[in-house]
Amino acid sequence: WLRKKDIVQHQKTITHCPRRQSRHIASSKTNHIVTKKKIMSNLSMRPVLPSRGVAKVKNVLSGDTVVLLGKASGPNAKAPEVVFTFERVTAPRMASKSNNNLDEPAAFPAREWLRSKCVGKNVSFETRKQGATAGDRVYGLLFFTNPADGTQSNLAVESVRNGFATPKVFGLDGDGKNSDDKADDDDAAAAIDDYERQLQSAFQEAKNNKVGMHSDVPLVRQLKNAGDDFQTLTLVEQTKKLCSKATLKVVIEYVFDGSRYRVQVTDDQLAPAGLKYGSFTLLLAGVSSPRPGNPRLNPPAESEPFAEEAKQFVELRLLHRELEVTLHGTDKSGACAVGTIHHPKGNIAVELLKNGLARMSDWSVRMMSPMDVPALRIAENGAKRTNTGVWHAYQPPQISGASQIIGTVVEVITGDTLSILPNGVPYDSEERLKKISLASVRSPRVGNERVGRADEPYSHECKDRLRVLTVGKNVKITVHYEREIPIGGKTEKRQFGTIAVGKREDIGQVLINEGLAVTQRHRDDDEKSPRYDELVAAEALAKAAKKGVHSEKEYAGRSPVDLMDPKKAKAYSGSLMRSGTVKAVVEFVFNGSRCKLLVPSENCNIMFAPANIRVPQPSPSPGSKAAGKPAEPFGDASKRHARLTLLQRTVEITCTGVTMGGVITGDIFVGTGAQRRDYSMELVGAGLATVDQRKIDYGEAPKSIIDAQLAAQKNKTGIWSIEPKVVEPKSTATAAPTKKAEGTSTIRLSEIRSGNHFFYHIVGDESTKVIEDSMKTFTANNGTDGAPIDAKVGKAVAALFDDGSGKSWYRAKIVEKPEGQKVKVLFLDHGNVATVPLATHLRPLDVTLGPDRIAPVAKEAELALTLVRPITDDEGIDAARMLQSLGWGQNLTARAFCEVEGKVQVALMTESDSSSSSTTTTINEQLIAAGLARVVKQQVVKSLATKVMGGNAVVKLAADLNVAQEAARKLRAGMWRYGDIGDEDDEEM
Repeated sequence: WLRKKDIVQHQKTITHCPRRQSRHIASSKTNHIVTKKKIMSNLSMRPVLPSRGVAKVKNVLSGDTVVLLGKASGPNAKAPEVVFTFERVTAPRMASKSNNNLDEPAAFPAREWLRSKCVGKNVSFETRKQGATAGDRVYGLLFFTNPADGTQSNLAVESVRNGFATPKVFGLDGDGKNSDDKADDDDAAAAIDDYERQLQSAFQEAKNNKVGMHSDVPLVRQLKNAGDDFQTLTLVEQTKKLCSKATLKVVIEYVFDGSRYRVQVTDDQLAPAGLKYGSFTLLLAGVSSPRPGNPRLNPPAESEPFAEEAKQFVELRLLHRELEVTLHGTDKSGACAVGTIHHPKGNIAVELLKNGLARMSDWSVRMMSPMDVPALRIAENGAKRTNTGVWHAYQPPQISGASQIIGTVVEVITGDTLSILPNGVPYDSEERLKKISLASVRSPRVGNERVGRADEPYSHECKDRLRVLTVGKNVKITVHYEREIPIGGKTEKRQFGTIAVGKREDIGQVLINEGLAVTQRHRDDDEKSPRYDELVAAEALAKAAKKGVHSEKEYAGRSPVDLMDPKKAKAYSGSLMRSGTVKAVVEFVFNGSRCKLLVPSENCNIMFAPANIRVPQPSPSPGSKAAGKPAEPFGDASKRHARLTLLQRTVEITCTGVTMGGVITGDIFVGTGAQRRDYSMELVGAGLATVDQRKIDYGEAPKSIIDAQLAAQKNKTGIWSIEPKVVEPKSTATAAPTKKAEGTSTIRLSEIRSGNHFFYHIVGDESTKVIEDSMKTFTANNGTDGAPIDAKVGKAVAALFDDGSGKSWYRAKIVEKPEGQKVKVLFLDHGNVATVPLATHLRPLDVTLGPDRIAPVAKEAELALTLVRPITDDEGIDAARMLQSLGWGQNLTARAFCEVEGKVQVALMTESDSSSSSTTTTINEQLIAAGLARVVKQQVVKSLATKVMGGNAVVKLAADLNVAQEAARKLRAGMWRYGDIGDEDDEEM
């Protein structure tokens, strides 16, 4: 458009237009002088139309104004635009905020008539008037060529003839010429006069025919805006209800960016609902284009790359076109509708993606029909492959390892993550396993009791279904992308891929089909599975069928009975033994034999171990806080064998017993049919376990498993490949046990547990005074309020106790695992045991007061060579009471012989007895003489005598005790009142 010869025509136009001329003169008076150079500069700032030419109509603003689009100066330059208005014609004013969204009569039909005639088409123009600045309009004539016969028609005249515009009143002179605007030559004057006559003739014709604004009731449109006059969701619902094929006709009024438009409803089917002429924002389903900048912000926002190109691309193809739209729903806020535009020449979303002017939007893709999505994905992949538009810097994801893995699934970690052992890789370390997650699949998360997070619904069902499909099977994995996954304070590079098993080409799709998982919500620029659209389609079907996580029913959940506690295990073990052979699922493996099982038929979790074998100790589990014992030879190999053979497999068990620790024992079988085998025999035969020697000694071990061990020994397999170490015999002096010298001390009883079991303080021991003063200071400094502690068995703590003089803190040790909010403790300096509230009666003990710094003051002791009944029996209570009456609250003389299992073996005498003649009677003898205790067997006496230096004192004490026992037996005193006591009572004593 910008040509030198047209500048003269522009200057001439200004001169011949009285209105422009007056403006030009006024400007000259103000600035004193306007140089030709400045005029040329102003003209170069905007496109200047030639006197005649051809241009494309971009859009129609009203019944008399259009926007003409010229040719771009270069391949990446923006095409020039000019607002062009019909000369000497005016059309009714369109609705806007300034006139309360109300059209002047026939304004909208006038705009629609002109729009349908010329939008997107080439028209011929004649320029009559142009402004002096870039923002001014251009006035002239537009001619439209009829494609049928090639005839041209003046759009201004035709608009007047159809009643959509009126000629301006200019006052013709007697010759029929315009008195306000004289032409320079006769030809121009004749053309103007002819145009005026055509307008007047068309105007009279329209009035006579009563068309357009001249009709009896011209259309007056009331514009309605979404959010103010109606809700967008209502429009979506009414469209699906009233419109045929669930599509409505709209006109694209404005383009915000490549995927966001302002549209107006023109469909008559929505008139009964009052939604015709409704205006709303439409988001193009499936795609998202870059956003243009906003210069009105402070500071101005810059456009994203390729935003202007995307907007221009859409404007050329959609702006002011009447098209059909299928509405799928609304965005999250409900303010904008999401839909697909149906264009006669193709899909605008596909074209945007193909030209790299948009990315796929996964959240809106989910609203579309699955049949429409593949075309979008193909177009986007093509743009990525050719680095077009927004993908100009795109690089395919880099995979650190192999892009395809074939291996065996060892463990299902979560509902979407597995551990794989690649084929050909020896399983000699846990680092050989590869952790793979399903690409673009999200399973419900399993809870974590430590952080108080509950299980998400269907998390266990999803994990179990994945276990059934994959564990122990050969799978093919195609890796698509990698991501850094935060785990604790570190990150882990995780591979994501598609897993195929047998005829199932995508396990993730199987889980989604069954409603046990959903597709991952990716960001638009994230890598995703190539099968993402199939996964989304599968999720839509599961959602429609209300399966699994999409169900509206309340989730019942899984709540198996936990029999890991020893008390519960012992109480329930009888039921398991009577059940015979039952099926179970191995949930966790602790070592080569011990594992955690889920028994579905009994709905319980148990700890299980084979009854006849022993396995070497493995290394502590990774991440374990407790410092475990070092691994024994082949301990880790045995555990790996269990993980590869047992973990997450369905097995058969036969329960035969239960240990004191609550471990159910019995036989375990893996495999089915001809592959069914005894796991214990397999482990022993591989040299990864040994047969329990006690079972062999008692003849309880099956012959088959003993034969398997003999074969492993002969072949030197596993454990038996290690040569036994030869231990050099030590000298007799070194090997002899150290004997303890007999000692005598004055004591006071501090706690009586039974008739022969007690705690005592040594009279005159300074440590007693030191610890009492230290704990008083501790109480004064800390008060009597409890504080949080780590309640572990064997941990030294401060425990609150009231001895009658007020509450005070004492040193204590936790002796039993906490049950609920209470814990059982032993007071180290007194020997008494109490069950105290965990929150209010315990607090951490200062390091300087720990038992490793200051030894416990109270010593634990037993009456030497003496047996009594338990405290639960009558004789046991009587024995304890007699010990209390003889020794409590007074100084006693204790003859200490030695220690047995941490308890000092003593003979007690009162001070009066010890100071009398040589015929001293000990409290030991008095209890036996009263028939409340008895003497140990002779082999125990010999054993104790060997531990004491010069064991004659022990032998003499035993003789005295036997004399007292014989006297009590003859008198039928105490426990002897029914006669002799049999050997079966030894266990009770």
